[in-house]
Amino acid sequence: MSTNIHAQADHGLSHVMSPKLLIGVLATLVLLTLVTVVTATQPIFNFGAYPNLIIAMVIATTKATLVCLFFMHLLYDRKFNLVIFMGSLLFVLLFVSVAMMDTGQYQGAIERRVDAQIEAQAK
Repeated sequence: MSTNIHAQADHGLSHVMSPKLLIGVLATLVLLTLVTVVTATQPIFNFGAYPNLIIAMVIATTKATLVCLFFMHLLYDRKFNLVIFMGSLLFVLLFVSVAMMDTGQYQGAIERRVDAQIEAQAK
């Protein structure tokens, strides 16, 4: 018969970060959400919709990074996981950049074609 020689004492629940830090990150996320709403509703720059979209995307990426680093404990995890996260952010940035360039390249042609179809139907 085997005997259990290890103590069965509870080690307790430990948390890597202090509640003060987590509340600070939460407050930052709420503030960035408010900035995103203001950016989406009030044009900050008079350059068109793209600068406001870029600002909103940067804020959203910053918020996602904060959530991953602090609430998902990626900051204190193995560095390989951080490298994977940063690599995925770079690939998303590449994908969105190419999609926005494509949209900017052909948006005028699409609008002209739609306008021509509307004029043809009106006649």
